[in-house]
Amino acid sequence: MGGLSAVQSRINGELASRLGNSLQAAVISFGGGLIALCVLLAVLPSMRAGLRRLRAAVREGRLRRWELLGGLGGGSFVAVQTFAVPLIGVALFTVSGVAGQTAASLYVDRVGLGPAGRQRVTVTRVSAAVLAVVAVGVSVSDKFGSATFSLVAILLGLGAGALLAVQGAINGKVAAVACSPLSATGVNFTVGTTMLLVLLAARTLTGGPPVVTEPQPWWLYTGGLIGLTFVAVAAFVIAHLGVLLFGLCQIAGQVIGAIVLDLAVPVPGEGVTFATFLGAALTLVAVVVGAGLLQRAGLLRGPVPNRGKRARRDRIAP
Repeated sequence: MGGLSAVQSRINGELASRLGNSLQAAVISFGGGLIALCVLLAVLPSMRAGLRRLRAAVREGRLRRWELLGGLGGGSFVAVQTFAVPLIGVALFTVSGVAGQTAASLYVDRVGLGPAGRQRVTVTRVSAAVLAVVAVGVSVSDKFGSATFSLVAILLGLGAGALLAVQGAINGKVAAVACSPLSATGVNFTVGTTMLLVLLAARTLTGGPPVVTEPQPWWLYTGGLIGLTFVAVAAFVIAHLGVLLFGLCQIAGQVIGAIVLDLAVPVPGEGVTFATFLGAALTLVAVVVGAGLLQRAGLLRGPVPNRGKRARRDRIAP
């Protein structure tokens, strides 16, 4: 799924470049996914049944209303990205976002916000999270020279990454209650698209880039389809892996997918360096550590993670 995320990022990035308006590109991406979900809603009784279960769960108090607002996480990330990247560059924003996501994933799993239940903060899990941040930092290290420093932008990047972790957790819970990942995805895209439309209108009315109405090549409108696939699969998989391990797999897939794209369809002026390959290798190591595979091989001390169903004695935080 991380590989699909890399493809979506390339498509949305190209669309934003052609439009000269990253918020409009985000609206088109989210809106395209929402249109596809509306078509699915019309033809899939299971999706409609899932929405009825969600209404009943909210009415009965089994699901809190704010837990239906996961789409705000994705919308906030795009909005922050639009503000922060021009100030600190893509590389520094990427590292701050990943740092916020992995740190929040530890906390989200700890409090049991997602459907996988509570998972203790262990030395192994913290090591995997730190290694993932280091890996992403290494993979984009050659771009740090062109970055400037803005503490506000970095803090916003951390916060936006944290919201992605929260989004994944509550989308997973909504999918579990609805018994339908597509129903949870529909709620997510409705909230996210609404938020981005409001932001785009506000930015346009306050002197931002004008909205471009000229049609673009068809493939630039496929980002939403990739996005809904990613969100639906994530809502299902997080229930089995937890937020942190899913996030690590996503980060690894995104870095590796970006390398494949850069090799197959290179962007002028960009290239794949040794640092990029090293960072990709380190992300795989982070996934292995996070999954407890090294423990099973006897290379690390401590119990094997069991998805949070039982308390672990090697915790480092209560």
